[in-house]
Amino acid sequence: MQLTHLHITNFKNIAEADLSFSPNINALLGDNGMGKSNLLDAIYYLSFCKSFTSLPDAGIVRSGESFAMMQGDYLRRGMEEQVAFGYAAGKRKSFKRGGKEYSRLSQHIGVFPLVLVSPADMELVTGGAEGRRRFIDMLISQTDPTYLNHLIRYNGALQQRNRLLRDHVADPNLYMAVEMTMEMSAEYITSARRDITGRLRDIFAKHYRDIARTAETPQAEYRSALDQSGRRFCELLDESRRKDEIIGHTTVGPHRDDLELTLDGMAVKSTASQGQSKTFTIALRLAQYEFMHEATGMRPLLLLDDIFDKLDSNRVANIIDIVNRDIFGQIFITDTNRDHLDSIMSAMSGAEYSLWNVEGGKFHKMKRE
Repeated sequence: MQLTHLHITNFKNIAEADLSFSPNINALLGDNGMGKSNLLDAIYYLSFCKSFTSLPDAGIVRSGESFAMMQGDYLRRGMEEQVAFGYAAGKRKSFKRGGKEYSRLSQHIGVFPLVLVSPADMELVTGGAEGRRRFIDMLISQTDPTYLNHLIRYNGALQQRNRLLRDHVADPNLYMAVEMTMEMSAEYITSARRDITGRLRDIFAKHYRDIARTAETPQAEYRSALDQSGRRFCELLDESRRKDEIIGHTTVGPHRDDLELTLDGMAVKSTASQGQSKTFTIALRLAQYEFMHEATGMRPLLLLDDIFDKLDSNRVANIIDIVNRDIFGQIFITDTNRDHLDSIMSAMSGAEYSLWNVEGGKFHKMKRE
């Protein structure tokens, strides 16, 4: 899959941009805060209907303006496709594919697959379980629409149960109705997460070793209370209800599960160096890419946002070698270091590339040397 052309109006600090892209490498060079990551966020937005920075819709509109618009032209499975986004202050955002507006934005997720590698990925290692659940949920949702539907259904029922707890509702029939919905979706969610984690494990370990070139053993294990207890979810919910009423929220379920990350049997969060941690997260994302490629038959867009910081020159060279493999398609990469970008493009022997200098939300195409 390729993004051939992108038009942007009033997205973050980008007032206006009209860009045509190389089918291979698209490199963005510039100082921090100039708009490189904002362009990647615009591409991300067209795939996920939201910003990767978790900004509300109003927050993506350029300062002083009241609306934002984008249009992306794609080549998908050999066919030309178009995605258009529009948002105006006080109104609901609009997403259209081929001129037809979506009734539910969830229908769009996974249609234009994308993998983003960014500095924020360090939260996968250093942050709480929520970020790791989000990682695995977004991976599965792009390849399994049924999973996304179950996730939406479960989260809706979870909010209902939490309201019952906070309102101190005593009627057991109300709890039973909500908890049955939660149980049905919880079984699908935990089963899918367990399966995906198992399938990612070998791919992820291979990418880690290819980057680090060490004998270290990385591991990712899915941890779920449902697996550990061996009991029905409704039983666990019923058992925890008294405690949940006191606390005011549900304390057991897929929304509390975690992805346990270790290196040589030790928690990455507490023992790994910055270089090891960053290698770990990049390997996870590259494994995500490879899995999605196999699951969809398409090459997702790969966005590499300032990923070489805090990595030694050997690991940088190894990452460049990996993304030069045939499995990877169109790549968008940002950096403040021209040498990194030149290394990537010189390694891509015969590949087409485009290079832009980015300053103040404006993109100036640079000539090939």
